Amino acid sequence: MMESRIKPCLSCSGLATTLMDATTDKDPLVQEQIYNALCYLGESEPEEILHSCDEYLRQHDKLAYPHRVIILKAMETVVKNNIASLDKSTAKVVIFLASNEMTKSKEVIREWQQAASSVLVAVGQRFINKVMEEVLTKFQPGILPHYFIVQTFANLSVSNVFGMVPFLNSILGTMLPMLGMAKQDHMKSVFCYALQHFSESIQEYLANLDKAPDPTVRKDTFSNEIFSAYEVLFNSWLQHREAKLRLAVVEAVGPMSYLMPSEKLEEQLPKLIPGILALYKKHAEAFYISKSLCQILEASVNIGSRSLDVQLDALLGTLHPQICAPADPSVPLTVKNHTEVLRCFTVLACSFPDRVLAFLLPKLESSNERTRVGTLLIMRQIINSTPSQMEIKKPFILSSMKLPLQDSNDKVKRAVVQVISAMAHHGYLEQPGGEAMMEYLVRQCALPSEAQPKKQTPDADDLTSDSVQSISVNTLFLLSTTVDRMNNVLWPYLLEFVTPIQFTNALTPLCKSLMYLAMKKQEEGENASLIRYDLNGNLPSPYALTTRLLVVSSQPYAGDCRGTAALRLLSVLQYSVHPALEQLWSKRVPSLVEHIEENTEKCLCQKEWEEKLLLFLQETLAAVSDNTWICHFVTEMCRQLNSYNGFPLEKNFLYKCIGTTLGACTSKDLVQKQLQELLETARYHEEAEREGLASCFGICAINHLEETLAKLEDFVRSDVFKKSVGLFSIFKDRSDNEVEKIKSTLILCYGFVAVHAPKELVLSRIEADILKNIFQYFNTKDLTLKLCLIRSICMISQAIYNGGKCGDFVFSRKAELVAQMVEFIKAEPLDAMRTPVRQRAMVTCTYLVVLEPHLSDPDRTELIDTCLASVLALPPDPGQERDGIGGDAPHKEILYGDTLSALKDLLKSLLQRNLTPHGLQDMFAHLGPWIKSNKEQERQRAVEVSAALLDFYLGKLNVSTVIPFYNLGVLIALFSPRCSDSLASVRQHAVDCVYCLLYIQLCYEGFARDHTDEMVEGLKALKKGLEEPDFTVLFHTCHNIAMVVGKRVPPDQLMSLLLAMFEGLADPDKNCSRAATVMINSLLKERGSVLQEKVPDIMSIIHSKLQEVDEEHVRKAAQQTVYILASQHKSVVVSSLLGSALPFDSHTCAMWRSLAAEPTLTSQILEQLLEKVNRDVPYKESKCFLLGSGSERIATPLPLAATCALYEIMSAPESGAAVLGLYAPLFVTLLLRVSCTVGVQLPKSLQSRERRSSSLSPAPRSLHPCSCAVETLKVMLARGGSEAVTRAVGSAGGWDLMASPERHHDGIAVLAGAMARHAGPRLPLIVKNLVPTLSSVFDSQRITTTAFFAELLNSNVVNDLMLLETVMDNMTGRQKDPCMLVRMLALRGLGNISSGSPEKVRKHGAKLLASMVNGMDDKDDPHNLVALEAMSSLSKLLDHLEERDIQSMLLHIAIRIRPFFDSEQPGLRQSSIVLFGNLTKFSEDDCEAFFEQILNGLVTLLLHLQDPKPEVVKACKFALRMCGPNMGCEGLCDMFLNHLREDRSLHYGEFMNNVCKHLMQSYPEMLNRLILTNLFYFKSNWVDIRAAAPMFIGFLVLHVDEDHCQQVDLDQLISALNLLLKDPVPAVRMKVAETLGRLVRIL
Repeated sequence: MMESRIKPCLSCSGLATTLMDATTDKDPLVQEQIYNALCYLGESEPEEILHSCDEYLRQHDKLAYPHRVIILKAMETVVKNNIASLDKSTAKVVIFLASNEMTKSKEVIREWQQAASSVLVAVGQRFINKVMEEVLTKFQPGILPHYFIVQTFANLSVSNVFGMVPFLNSILGTMLPMLGMAKQDHMKSVFCYALQHFSESIQEYLANLDKAPDPTVRKDTFSNEIFSAYEVLFNSWLQHREAKLRLAVVEAVGPMSYLMPSEKLEEQLPKLIPGILALYKKHAEAFYISKSLCQILEASVNIGSRSLDVQLDALLGTLHPQICAPADPSVPLTVKNHTEVLRCFTVLACSFPDRVLAFLLPKLESSNERTRVGTLLIMRQIINSTPSQMEIKKPFILSSMKLPLQDSNDKVKRAVVQVISAMAHHGYLEQPGGEAMMEYLVRQCALPSEAQPKKQTPDADDLTSDSVQSISVNTLFLLSTTVDRMNNVLWPYLLEFVTPIQFTNALTPLCKSLMYLAMKKQEEGENASLIRYDLNGNLPSPYALTTRLLVVSSQPYAGDCRGTAALRLLSVLQYSVHPALEQLWSKRVPSLVEHIEENTEKCLCQKEWEEKLLLFLQETLAAVSDNTWICHFVTEMCRQLNSYNGFPLEKNFLYKCIGTTLGACTSKDLVQKQLQELLETARYHEEAEREGLASCFGICAINHLEETLAKLEDFVRSDVFKKSVGLFSIFKDRSDNEVEKIKSTLILCYGFVAVHAPKELVLSRIEADILKNIFQYFNTKDLTLKLCLIRSICMISQAIYNGGKCGDFVFSRKAELVAQMVEFIKAEPLDAMRTPVRQRAMVTCTYLVVLEPHLSDPDRTELIDTCLASVLALPPDPGQERDGIGGDAPHKEILYGDTLSALKDLLKSLLQRNLTPHGLQDMFAHLGPWIKSNKEQERQRAVEVSAALLDFYLGKLNVSTVIPFYNLGVLIALFSPRCSDSLASVRQHAVDCVYCLLYIQLCYEGFARDHTDEMVEGLKALKKGLEEPDFTVLFHTCHNIAMVVGKRVPPDQLMSLLLAMFEGLADPDKNCSRAATVMINSLLKERGSVLQEKVPDIMSIIHSKLQEVDEEHVRKAAQQTVYILASQHKSVVVSSLLGSALPFDSHTCAMWRSLAAEPTLTSQILEQLLEKVNRDVPYKESKCFLLGSGSERIATPLPLAATCALYEIMSAPESGAAVLGLYAPLFVTLLLRVSCTVGVQLPKSLQSRERRSSSLSPAPRSLHPCSCAVETLKVMLARGGSEAVTRAVGSAGGWDLMASPERHHDGIAVLAGAMARHAGPRLPLIVKNLVPTLSSVFDSQRITTTAFFAELLNSNVVNDLMLLETVMDNMTGRQKDPCMLVRMLALRGLGNISSGSPEKVRKHGAKLLASMVNGMDDKDDPHNLVALEAMSSLSKLLDHLEERDIQSMLLHIAIRIRPFFDSEQPGLRQSSIVLFGNLTKFSEDDCEAFFEQILNGLVTLLLHLQDPKPEVVKACKFALRMCGPNMGCEGLCDMFLNHLREDRSLHYGEFMNNVCKHLMQSYPEMLNRLILTNLFYFKSNWVDIRAAAPMFIGFLVLHVDEDHCQQVDLDQLISALNLLLKDPVPAVRMKVAETLGRLVRIL
C-alpha cells in the first residue's frame, strides 16, 4: 500500500484551496455545494480553514468579488458555529482580513462588503474589543469613513448590545463632525441607520441595567451627542430631495427622541412635529413616518410636554386621513401603518380626550364614505384602548352615533357594528340610547344574507371581506353569550324583534341569542317570571310569539335553519306561553327538532312536516283547553295574516293553523265572525292564498260543518257575484278577472269541505248544498276556475268513494259531471301540454266512473277515445313547446308523467267494471290503432298503457268456471311482433303483454291464480336482451316467444294466430314485420321437408332476397333453408359457396354460417375445408418490380377462401360440437396457416376488390391472409370450448403480436401458455401433429413450432401429460438450427423447464447446463441475443441444478458475464446482474474465489442502483440482496435485505452513507481498491452514475479509520476529482465539491 507521504498540498488547507479554486463555477447550486463543503471542512478544522481562506484571499487579490463572497460567507458560518472555541490569534487574522476585504474598494460593492461586514459582526459576538480595535483604526476623526464601517458599527450594536454600548459615546463623539462632511446620499443614509440602531441599543441597555456590565450608564450620557446628531438630521438632511434618505432620517429620529434632553425635545417639538407631518405629503409609503411619529408622541407624553397642546389640531388633521385611506391586506406595510396611526390616536386620546372627541365626532357627518369609516375605526380604537378617559363621555359618544345609524353604506355599516361591539364590552349599551344601538344591530342581522364565507371574529380590521349581515350575526351571538354585562340589556328586549315581519331574516340569530339568554335566566331561578309584561309594555304577547314561531317553523331550513332555532326558543318560553304546556312541549318540541336535524331541505317531506306541526298545534290547544285563551290565540293569528303577504308558503300554513284553531274553538259566533273576516280580506289573485283559505275552511269543517257551509252559502249569494251592494260590499270594485279568482276559491273551499268533513254528515249535503253552488260555474274559459272546478269535483268524488256507503249512494249527476270533464279534455290543444287540465280531469273521472250508476256505452266510448287521443297523440316531447324549450321543461316532464299515470288509472277503473274477455277485447278495440301507429311516440304510449291494463286484468282475474279465451290469438298477434319494435320501451312492454296474455289463458284453462309456468316465466328473462336494439338478441327473443306461444296456444287458436301474424307483415314498423316473419318460420319449423324440390331455386332466391332486404330476421329465416339444402347436398353447397367472390359478402357469410346447425353435417363440411387448406401451397413468390430485385409473397386463393369459410362456419355457436371433434387438426392447420401468412400479401385482383367492399360496407372483416388466419384460429378456439384461451391471449396482446413479423414468436408463446393453462388435455394430439413441422422447409413454421414448444415447457402440464422428454429432446435438437431465432427460442424453452417441471431439472442438469454455456459462447450471435437468452434461462435453472454440476462451471460463468454489467443494452445488464445474484447461492465450496468476484462487482452493482433503467435497478437490488450473506458483514447483509426490497423506494444518498460505514468497518483494507473502481465510472455515459461515483468515494472517506488512510493515492484521487469538477452537468460538480470537503478525513 502507499506509504505515508502527505505533502503540504494534500493538507486540509489544500482541499480548501481546491474548493476555493472551484468557486468560479457559474451554477448557483454548485456554488452552494462548495460553500457547504468549505463549512464542512471548517467544522473539522476551523482554525486551519479560516487561515486557508485568509491566505487564499490574500494571494488571489484579483479574484472577482462574487467568488470572494462565497469564501467570506463560509468564513462567517465557520466563525458563528465555532465562536466559543475560536483562538484569539485566529480571530485577529479573520478580523484583519474581513476589515481589509470590507474597505479594499472605496466604491460601495454591497454584496462583497456586506459579506465581509457580516464576518466582523460574527467575530464581534465574542471578540468585540478586538473588532473595535481594528475597525476604529479606519474610523478616524476628520476623515469620512467607509460606508460599511458605519454599517458594521450599527449591526454590532444590535447583535452585541452590552459589548457595544460602552463604545458608543466615543463613536458618537467622532461621528458628529463627520455628519457635516457626508455629501453623498448613501453615506447620509448609513449614518441615519447607525443612529437609529445606536438609539435602540441604548434604550435596550437602559431597560436591562440589572444585567448590564456597567450599571452606571445613564440616558444623559448620550443625550447631548444624540441631540447634536438630531440637529443635523432634522435641520439639514430631512429637507433632502431624495425620498430614501428622508425615510432613513425619519426612522432614526423616532428612537432618538427618547434619548434627547427633555428641555431640548420640548423646545424642538414645535418644529419637529410639523416637520414629520409634512412628510406625509411627500411619501406614499407612510408606515415609517407613522412609527416615528408615534415614538415622538410617546416621548413627548413621557416628559409631560406642554407643546403638544398647540400641535394637536395639526396632528389630528394629518393623522385622520391616514386611517381614512383603506389598508390593503396584500401590502403588509399599509396594515402596519394603520396600526401605528391608531396607536398615535391612543396616545393623544389619553392626554386630550375632549379635544380628540371634539375633532372626531363632527367627522361622522361627513359626506365622504372613507372619512366616516375611518372615524368609526378610530372611535372603536379609543373606546377599547382608553376606557378610563372615556367613562364620563359615554352619553356624549352614544348621542353622536345617531347619524351613523342611518347610514346606508355597507362599509360604514360594518364599522358601526364593530363600534357597537366595542361599546358593548365597555358598558355603553347599558346607558340611555343603548337600545337604539341594539335595534340597529338586529336590523343588520335582518339584511338578506350573501353567499360569502363567514368570519368568526367580528372585530377584525378588514372591513371589506365579510358581509354586514354575517358580521352582525356573529356580533349579536358573541354579545349574548360572552359579555355577561349585556344579559339584562338584551333580555327580554330582543323579544320585541321576533314578531315584526321586517326582522324575519334575523330570526335565526335572534332565537339562538334569546334561547341562550333565557336559559341563563332559568339557571338564575327566573323560570316563572321569565317575561315580565308588567315591566315591559312593548313585548309581544304569548299568542303573538307562539303564532310567529310556529309559522316560521313551517319552512324549517329557510334563513339558516330558522325552524330549529324557533322551536327551541318556543320550548324555552313554554311556561310564559301557558303553564299547562310544560309537560307536552318538553316532550314534543325535541322530537320536532330531531326530525328537522335528521332530514335536509331536499329530502324533507313538506306535507308530512306540516302535518306534524298541525298535530302539535292540536295537542297544544287540547292541553290548554281554555276557550278564552283559544279565542285570543285565533284572533292574533288572523291579525298576523296580512304581515305574511310576501311569504306565500308561510301564509298558506298560517291559514291551516287558523282552521285548526277555529276547529278547537267552542264559540260558534267567533268561528263565523272569523270565517267572514277571512273571506273579506283574502288576496284572491294569489294561488297559495286561495289554497290556504280553502284548507282553512276544510279543516274548520271537521268540527263546524254547519257554520262553514252557511258562511259559504252567504258568500255565494253576496254581491261579489252580482253587481249589487250587500253584505260583502267590500268586493264591489273588483274586476271580472278577480271575480273569477274569487269563484275559484269558493269552489275550492267546497271541495276541501267535502273531503275533510265527517263523511256521515257531508254525503247528504253534497248534491243539495255543494254541487248546486258549483254547477253554475262550469261554463268558463278561465284556467284557474277550470282547474279549481275539476279539483273540487275530484275531492267530492273521493269523499263519496271513501264514505263507506258508496254502494248505497247513487250519484245522480255523475254522467253530467263525466261529460263536463270530457268537454274540458277536448278543449285542450293536441300540439302541446301546457296545463294540468287533462291530468286532473282524468283523475276526477277515475273516481267518478266507479260510483253508481254505470256509464252508458256511448258515454264510456267517448270518454275512452277522448282521453286516448288527448294523451297518446301528443308530440314526442311534451315537455317542449313548439317554439323551443321553456324554462319549466322539467315541470312539463313531471306533468306528462302524471298525465300518463292518470290515463292508466282511468282505463283500469273502466276495465274493472267488465273483467271479461269481451271487456278486454272492447278496450283493445280502442287501443289497437294506436298500437300499430307509424308514429313512435304513439306506439310507445299505447303499448305502455296496454301492459299496465293487462297486468291489472291478470291481477284482478278470478275465474270460477273454465271458459275459452276466444281472442287470445288475435291479441298475441297484436303484441308479439312488437317485441322487435324500433323503440326499446315498446319491446319491453310488448313482452310484458304477451306474458300476461299467456297467464290469463292459463287461468281460463283452470290453472290456479298462483300457478307458475316455467316456459311463460322464461319470457321475463328475455327482457334484459331487449334493452339494446341488437338484432341477434331480438331474433332469439322472437324465436323463443314463438316457441312458448306455439306450446301454449290451444289448437283451435293456432290458425287465427297465424292469420293474424300474416296481417302483421304489413306493420308500418319494419322491425315488427320482420319479427312476424321469424315467428311464422318458427311456428312452421316442422314442415321444411316440403321445400326439397325447390332447392336450386331457393339457393338463388335466398341470395337475391338477402341483397334486397338486409335485415337480421330475414337473414335468420333464410339460413334455416340453406341448412336444409346442405343436409342433403353438402358437396354441391360447399363447392358453389367456395366459388362465391372474395371477400364473401354478408349474405354469403350468413349462408356459410347456416351450415353449422347440426354437428355431424358440420364435421363433414369442416373436414372438406381442412383438406382444401392443406392441399395447396400457402403462397407463391412473386418478383417485385418496383423494389428492384426483391420479391414478395402472394397468397394462393383456394386456401384463403377455405380459411374464410372455416371462419364463417365456426363463428356460428352451433358448430361447437363439430369443432370439438376435430380440435387438434383444426388447431394445428390454422396455427401453421397463421405462421405461413405473416407478411404475405393478397393477389392484386383481390386487393382492389377488398378496397371496393370496404368502401361499400362500414366495417368488413379483413381479407388480409394473416389477419384472416388469426381470426379463424380465434373463432376455432372459442368454439372449441377454449374461450379462456382466446381471452387470455387477447388480454396479453398475443393476437396482435402473432401478426407482427418481428414479434410473431412472442404471440405464439402467449398462445402456448394459454393453451397449457386452459386446454391441457388437448395438447398430446397437438404436439404429435406439430413435431413433424420442426423439419419443415419453411423457417416460419420451425419458428412457430419452436416458440410453441418453448412456452409449453414453462408449464407442468407437459410433465403431467408425459410430453416432457419429447419436447425437450426436440428443443435440444434445435441447437444447431440455421435460424438464430430458433436457437434462441430453443434455449428459452430449456430454461422454461425450471418453472414448468423444476423437479426434472436435476435429472437433465448436465445436458441443460451444457446447452446454456454453449449458448453464451454462440459464435453467430452479433447482438448477443442468444447469450442474453442463455443468461436469463440459466438464472431460472440454477435453483434446481445439482451443485456439483454448477461448481465446475461457476467461475467460468461469473467471469464470462462480468463485462455485460456495463453493457449499453439494458437487457444484457439486467440478465447478467440477475444471473450473478443467482450464482452466489453456489459459492460456498469455493467461497474465497467467488468472494473475489463479488468484490469485483460490488462497486458496479452499488452504482447501478442509479441506473436510468428501472429493471436494471431492480436486478441490482436482487443481486446485492443475494451477495449480502456471502460478504461476512452482518450489518451490510441486513441493510441489503431491508433497504433493497423491490417494493421499497430507496433514499440513495442515505443508503450509500450507511453502506460505506459498514464497508469501512469490515473491510478497511479495501479502501483504495473501491476508490480506484469508482474512478473508472467518472467517465460513465450515465449522468446519475457519474454523480454517484464521487459521492461513493466521499462516503468511504467519511467512515474510514485514520490507520487506513495511507493506502489512498491522494494525488491521483484529487486530480481525478479536479477533472470531474469541470463536468458539464451541475449535479455531478455538486457531488465532487461535497466529496472534496470530506477528504479532510484522510489527510
